[in-house]
Amino acid sequence: MLGSTHGTLTTDFRARVEACGETPREAVHSTAPASAEDAIALDVSGRPLDSEVPDLDRFFRPGSVAVIGASDADGRPHTGITRQLIAWAERVGARIHLVHPTRTTVFGLPCHASVAALPEQVDLAVLLVGDPVPVIEELAEAKVKFAVAFASGFAETGDAGAAAQARLAAAVRRSGLRLLGPNTNLNAFQEFRDDLPGPAIALITQSGHQGRPVYTLQELGIRLSHWAPTGNEADLETADFISYFAEQPEVGAIACYVEGLKDGRSFLLAADRAARNGVPVVAVKVGRTETGARTAASHTGKLTGADAVVDAAMRQFGVIRVDALDELQDTAALLARARRPRADGVVVYSISGGTGAHFSDLATEAGLHLPTLPQGKQDELHQWIPDYLNVANPVDNGGHPVGDWRGRKIIDAILADPSVGVLICPITGPFPPMSDRLAQDLVDAAEETDKLICVVWGSPVGTEDAYRTTLLGSSRVATFRTFGNCITAVRAYLDHHRFTNGYRSPFDDAPRTPSPSHRKAQALMRPGQQLSEHAAKQLLRAYGIRVPREQLVTSAAAAVRAAGLVGYPVVMKASGPQLAHKTELGLVKIGLTSASQIRDAYRELTDIARYENIPLDGILVCQMVRRGVEMFVGVTQDALFGPTVTVGLGGVLVEVLHDAAVRVPPFGEDQARAMLAELRGRALLDGVRGAPPADADALVEVVLRVQRMALELGGVLSELDINPLVVLPRGQGAVALDALAVCR
Repeated sequence: MLGSTHGTLTTDFRARVEACGETPREAVHSTAPASAEDAIALDVSGRPLDSEVPDLDRFFRPGSVAVIGASDADGRPHTGITRQLIAWAERVGARIHLVHPTRTTVFGLPCHASVAALPEQVDLAVLLVGDPVPVIEELAEAKVKFAVAFASGFAETGDAGAAAQARLAAAVRRSGLRLLGPNTNLNAFQEFRDDLPGPAIALITQSGHQGRPVYTLQELGIRLSHWAPTGNEADLETADFISYFAEQPEVGAIACYVEGLKDGRSFLLAADRAARNGVPVVAVKVGRTETGARTAASHTGKLTGADAVVDAAMRQFGVIRVDALDELQDTAALLARARRPRADGVVVYSISGGTGAHFSDLATEAGLHLPTLPQGKQDELHQWIPDYLNVANPVDNGGHPVGDWRGRKIIDAILADPSVGVLICPITGPFPPMSDRLAQDLVDAAEETDKLICVVWGSPVGTEDAYRTTLLGSSRVATFRTFGNCITAVRAYLDHHRFTNGYRSPFDDAPRTPSPSHRKAQALMRPGQQLSEHAAKQLLRAYGIRVPREQLVTSAAAAVRAAGLVGYPVVMKASGPQLAHKTELGLVKIGLTSASQIRDAYRELTDIARYENIPLDGILVCQMVRRGVEMFVGVTQDALFGPTVTVGLGGVLVEVLHDAAVRVPPFGEDQARAMLAELRGRALLDGVRGAPPADADALVEVVLRVQRMALELGGVLSELDINPLVVLPRGQGAVALDALAVCR
């Protein structure tokens, strides 16, 4: 979202930029014509930013299906699969063709000897064979559109299996068909209930069994429309199904169980498409820990990626990440069925002061907004609730009012308040007949309001009529069994609609051609090498990032002259392509105020370098920047997502606090500011203990310029570390005191 979406340089910032010989934003963000090579460098996704959605209609609703390797032999695993596929084809109205080289009939149906013998072109072929590669080539000749490979023994088994999967993927690419699997299962061919109303959940899983809790939601009245068990993703991947499901009118939410992402950029493009369409994506992504990541890799044979990057990328593109399968099912169910909120205020309504207080504490801690109801509304509620009970929020009715006509009056009065978007009623246990009346009142009110009503039914039994019939029988009330899942789902519901309200895709404004800064930077890059600090700072200057006044010198006399030009006091530092941690080696001298100190420092720095056998390109004589908040901004290359941008507390605090936020380009000013808000040390920028507020706007500007570097130089820049970046008091900018850059 570079360019118009994050404002323009202020007059004073422009003056500071130009005074330092830096490039103004308009030049950095220019879309001037560029060579083909330059344009390719910007396409960090590896594919067009407006990539097509795969047309999977004929996969899920084929007109004709072929089962390759069909069997009806007793005791054979393929026999049961064949039987299920025949039944599925009948349900979806598809013509089925069975293929086996030695059988003329299977389950009484005609069986063909080969793919070539099929009587018609088929939409979908299901492969019940150990080695799908030869069959893929036959299917290509028959112009089959889709295939499913159940076979295992591929990338999930190690190097040999990965090589076999690579051969399979290559065969699929040559064929022109699309493949689900290998190492997948029958989940795509499950029977879904067609008697359930409302928007549906579409399910994507890399491990089929992990989707069972979501599939079972049908028994609680939640509709499911699709299930894509992606397996090893040799071809079709999670991102393909997200993109497709986001375009289906019946899909209200997409639930995913992800063990490893095949391609991070493809996933973000799919998440972006879902956000454009307002379709929530809820995901369990395993691999938060080293053990989880190792196990996931052994199961699906894919990279799990650095979890901090995965987490940030999902949040950046609106994917709701949850940790457990019960959270996945409850959150997806709520998001699929609930209408857009009218307000973000949450009111907790209970028959017990303790229950209301407990739930309210948890909800507030989770970030939900519990507004205090206005005095007029409280007076209204006290018509039906005793005066000694609290009705400010949470609302405690004391129990008895729910057993008669007053209960519905209370609910309607709360919902009528314009600040209220969600009413949550925790019922910790059944207490007939009051709980029955309360449940019915909530269901009746839900039918007449466009606001969300949630109930937490805390009974461990779950066989009560008020729960099984009244609450679960309502398509308008969201019913939960635990406080935690209710709070997680409601927070996700409100966050999702805030995110998608006026959503603008960052890909819409991603640069398609490089800036003039890109050409300057290319001349500085040294393939396979680390740049010296001096060269790294030249790279920053090319992108308009302010650095101190400094000169590179190669003699003590030149150092003295440079200090006079830079202005005392100065800092002297050794500069060389192999230097990463100068301070530890004694290669930094600060606060030098005289010519004699300059000469002594020059001699000492060069002596240390000779003793340590460190080649230098010279000694830097630098302006000394006295005060400000030390931050760092950097670029790293993630195995899944490509270039990523990180910002956090700098100096020695980098290694001590690990306080950082990360984003995947492209992103705009809103995300850059959100990065700062995520930092635990954010208050340092606001000014603490009498310190003036720091120039956060200048810090945001640096982050956006570094992002441009990441996009344009991602193919040649392996790593960039600006540390410390001193953020001066408000209105004075930010200065990169040190920089490290590594070229690929």
